[in-house]
Amino acid sequence: MHGHAHPNAPLSARALRYSLVATSLYVMVTLVAGLRAHSLALLSEAGHNVTDVLALLLSWVAVFIQTRPATSTKTFGYHRAGVVAAFINALTLVALAFYIFYEALMRMRHPVEVKPTLMIWVAVAGVIMNGAISWVLFRAARDVNIRSAFIHQLGDTLSTAAVIVGGWAILWTGQTWIDPALSIGISCLILWSSLGIIQETLNILLEGAPRGMSVEEIVAQLSVINGVHDVHDVHVWSIGSDTHALACHIRIDDISLSESDLILRQVRSVLSEHYHIEHTTIQFENQVCEVAHGCLIPLGKPQLETRGIRVKTGA
Repeated sequence: MHGHAHPNAPLSARALRYSLVATSLYVMVTLVAGLRAHSLALLSEAGHNVTDVLALLLSWVAVFIQTRPATSTKTFGYHRAGVVAAFINALTLVALAFYIFYEALMRMRHPVEVKPTLMIWVAVAGVIMNGAISWVLFRAARDVNIRSAFIHQLGDTLSTAAVIVGGWAILWTGQTWIDPALSIGISCLILWSSLGIIQETLNILLEGAPRGMSVEEIVAQLSVINGVHDVHDVHVWSIGSDTHALACHIRIDDISLSESDLILRQVRSVLSEHYHIEHTTIQFENQVCEVAHGCLIPLGKPQLETRGIRVKTGA
């Protein structure tokens, strides 16, 4: 059982708190303005920002939860609280994207007159606010939880900028179909940004290999260490978005513990420097094992040959 410090937690919590207050105020402004301007684009922005408020609130709570120390029942701690929050946030955004798309199609079939001037001024305020929040979150984006909140805000900034362009287009052309067309574009942007977060969080929750890591490459790196004859039964996964773990079996000669410790230090050094893996469980063996649902040492061999050394290390 290991405790892990989170030096970036105060910065992340502060950034999320400021973002939460600012976004809540902007939701009220866009909702009132959207109703007065009869603009579906502004109303979709308000709806989008409502989910951002929930996303920021969920991320804020997750930051505190994942800093809690490990316990006898939660031996890895609460690292995945932020991952779960990001996954839920992304799912809600996917649902919102389809809802906006549906409403936009209905608005195209039954056009409504909009007030482009009000659209433009509210959108300008939104670009300034969302841009500032995006910058604050970008500086604090250390894990997938905060990064998902940052992507939400960045998407808001771009979509709000599109509302400004649309407002000018409606003002000059008088074509009201531009408003629902903008909403469709916003929904596509929301959908695209959400799918990436869903893919990354699902990979972590399903204990897939961390993004950019290859088990074959790790085995190759460890196999060239002097004294290592074979590396097998390798498992690498993410405990949290920025905390990775590895467990494997390594076959070495029948040597003393002090000699095997030198090999272990080199293995840990490679894993730390090349892959940023600090939490490791390495099992040393001195005979070829049969890999079938894990590594199995055949029975009936002399005790000296089947002796294994199991070493658990980690930060």
